[in-house]
Amino acid sequence: MLAGLVVALALIPEAISFSIIAGVDPRVGSFASFTMAVTIAFTGGRPAMISAATGAVALVIAPLVASHGLQYLIAAVLLGGVFQVALGLLAVARVMRFVPRSVMVGFVNALAILIFTAQLPQLVDVPWQVYPLAAVGLAIVFGLPRRTTAVPAPLVAIVLLTVFTVTVGLDVPTVGDEGELPDSLPGSACPTSRSPPRRCGSSPPTRWPSPWSG
Repeated sequence: MLAGLVVALALIPEAISFSIIAGVDPRVGSFASFTMAVTIAFTGGRPAMISAATGAVALVIAPLVASHGLQYLIAAVLLGGVFQVALGLLAVARVMRFVPRSVMVGFVNALAILIFTAQLPQLVDVPWQVYPLAAVGLAIVFGLPRRTTAVPAPLVAIVLLTVFTVTVGLDVPTVGDEGELPDSLPGSACPTSRSPPRRCGSSPPTRWPSPWSG
């Protein structure tokens, strides 16, 4: 029960943030993460195995979603899963030992930079309350491990700031307030400014309701 609670609290904001990067409705990421977690619970896995949304996949599929839409995303993800199963059966993982550590470090650092830059627009033209909340969250993330490592610091920051925001009733923006897909996506060839906003090579985007409405 404790493991499930920790995973749920950590997975929800992660799935929402990666959905924003990929350019899909946050509910899509939440449903997909739930489906993966339940599937692994029944089909088994390995110790320390993580089955959830990943920033690498979100960044790779962002241009695909921008140019072709959600239907192609589902087909691409399923096809990617088939390739992963095939590579696992062929024991291709043994080839990874020939990949230099510098390549792995560069990949992880580049992924972190891209995810960070994709989140920066969420701090532009927002109410002033967002900035002190972000500062408090960073203070918890970097300061709590100096006191204790029994509980993950990001998880503590997520829970405390969420409870505080809801209790006080702060007017902070939430995902999907505008009900429209982002105008530009990281890694896509779409122009950054368009009027009216459009997906590359497609008709104007359909509007999806806010996941927090009502």
